[in-house]
Amino acid sequence: MNYQALDKSNQKEVAELFTSVFSSSEGENEGVLIGNLSSELASSIDNEETICFGVYENKSLIGSIFFTRLKFNSPIQVYMLAPVAVRTENQGKGIGQVLINYGLNELKKRSVAVVVTYGDPSFYSKVGFQSLSESVIQAPLKLSMPEGWLGQSLTGEPIKTINGRPTCVKEFNDPAYW
Repeated sequence: MNYQALDKSNQKEVAELFTSVFSSSEGENEGVLIGNLSSELASSIDNEETICFGVYENKSLIGSIFFTRLKFNSPIQVYMLAPVAVRTENQGKGIGQVLINYGLNELKKRSVAVVVTYGDPSFYSKVGFQSLSESVIQAPLKLSMPEGWLGQSLTGEPIKTINGRPTCVKEFNDPAYW
């Protein structure tokens, strides 16, 4: 398997992957929603505000992950991990965990301090994420399931409180994702 950074030229295959995976697991409407989100994110990949990694097997994209920058009044570097997809037939083999860890290691190299995500605590705890109170770091928009707000320090230090609500990339500025 080949793990690598992706760019705007990968937009079509990334969108197809996310549409397929989320349609299979969550239904066609969710597949369209997350497929469109991933297409928009992929068209904005700049390796600063929007970063995307993928994993290939036999020249076929079987998994992908996005990290997008959250901006605070503080100079701390915080990224949000979302969304993540691994082809349905490749799930359950640890590929998603390896892909997430690959991405986290790449962010460490860029001196990113904290990564947050909004998802299933039982899955993300396997790669070091822990429950995160919004009194420590607020989500960009109101959360429908606050128990899914998770964080991880990449510095080895505890996550420090950051005052104020961050702004997210425009693609996530929609309550449907929260």
